[in-house]
Amino acid sequence: MRLASISSILLSVAALSVNTDATAGSTAQDWAKITTPTQESSQSIGSYTSGCISGAATLPLDGQGYQVMRLSRHRYYGHPNLIGFIQHLGRFSAEQKRGSLLIGDLGQPRGGPTLSGHRSHQSGLDVDIWFLLSEQASNRQLTANERETWSAPSVVDMQNDTIDYRHWSLDQAKVLEAAARQPEVDRIFVNPSIKQELCTTKSAGAGEWLRKIRPWWKHDDHFHVRLKCPPHSPHCDSQEPLPAGDGCDASLAWWFSAEAKAPSKNVPLPPPPLPALCEQLLRRP
Repeated sequence: MRLASISSILLSVAALSVNTDATAGSTAQDWAKITTPTQESSQSIGSYTSGCISGAATLPLDGQGYQVMRLSRHRYYGHPNLIGFIQHLGRFSAEQKRGSLLIGDLGQPRGGPTLSGHRSHQSGLDVDIWFLLSEQASNRQLTANERETWSAPSVVDMQNDTIDYRHWSLDQAKVLEAAARQPEVDRIFVNPSIKQELCTTKSAGAGEWLRKIRPWWKHDDHFHVRLKCPPHSPHCDSQEPLPAGDGCDASLAWWFSAEAKAPSKNVPLPPPPLPALCEQLLRRP
């Protein structure tokens, strides 16, 4: 892999890492204290890793084909496009009898940096969805304790870089495909072994949706969906365009190299300052 590409990846690693640092006058603690969205039109502001959201919508904690997990984290807010995407994918999973989706983090009521877990998920356009398709959750409402204590098993044999078929089936593949086929989806992060599995089993015409499935470190027990900047959000910063092709090429092979697996010795870059509009948004009633 070219040096420029490696540098780009290392910069992105910092963008998905944990953030508890101060950012341009406000801190993650400040954003975590906010319990309500602003009452105005919905706009995503800034970038996925340094941004916020005005007028965020709340994802209902239970819906057709999905249930929200880790309620204590208070991260079930996002742009209405994100809420609609999750509800659509839940209906697909239910109608196709794939199992109930277990929804992890979206974002905070006004987005912004979090105390733990992510440096992304800041502008209301990211969501984590577990690979565990729960039959129990398809038949009943999970208890508050179950939502806090359940964990998703890895679907990857990490020692051999292969899929663990005890926890993976066609159902997970079809849910990923359905998610990637939605026009509002920009990309979906999965473990490289999952991307390899999808490349191995791809059918004719899969290139366009498969292109959106991007290999990334970890992401072996959940997938991370990122939506495009929505219309009427002029201050939303888009991510760089995806490379051409379906991603089932030498760029995927790199993820299984010693270089990719070596522990990074780079000091994570400090987070960029939040946009001034976010600092203003934080202080609104």
